[in-house]
Amino acid sequence: MKVKNLLLTAIAMTTVLCGNMFAQNGTKGSKVLVAYFSWSGNTRVIANQIKEITGGELFEIESAKPYPTVYRECTEYAKKEKEANARPALKNKVDDMADYDVVFVGYPNWWGTMPMPVFTFLDSYDFSGKTLIPFCTHGGGGEQQCFTDFAKAIGKTNTQKGFIINGGSVHSAGTQVEKWLKQIGVAR
Repeated sequence: MKVKNLLLTAIAMTTVLCGNMFAQNGTKGSKVLVAYFSWSGNTRVIANQIKEITGGELFEIESAKPYPTVYRECTEYAKKEKEANARPALKNKVDDMADYDVVFVGYPNWWGTMPMPVFTFLDSYDFSGKTLIPFCTHGGGGEQQCFTDFAKAIGKTNTQKGFIINGGSVHSAGTQVEKWLKQIGVAR
């Protein structure tokens, strides 16, 4: 019984120590990328807040073919892409993805999941050895499958708890974003 308790204690201590290594070191010595897709600008606001707090670099995920600027037309177009499980071509790529240790990936909730260009982005790189962290904005739909589909898309890549916020609250979310980043150990 004593050996079992000692073993369990050792496992627990190792888990705590290893889990806290990331939190204690934060992004010190890590190169951070904040990649985001934003149609309305809400996700861009959160991406900029993350950039400021972590010292990361921004990268906007853009579809090669722009989305309609009229809301209803855009949502219908996005719905068709989702139904077709499309992987639209992207306007640009991250040239030096291998240099980044931590990659934040932001997006709005479109039809209960990530916009299809975000799936294209995730399919386009080898994220081995990196930590990927999702953040999501929504217009009232909440999380739905946004984080579940993100986890499926990245497979066994290391990840941290995601952040979700209503798009109407993004401009006053700085304190919430900072609190979340501290909780997951990535604030400077």
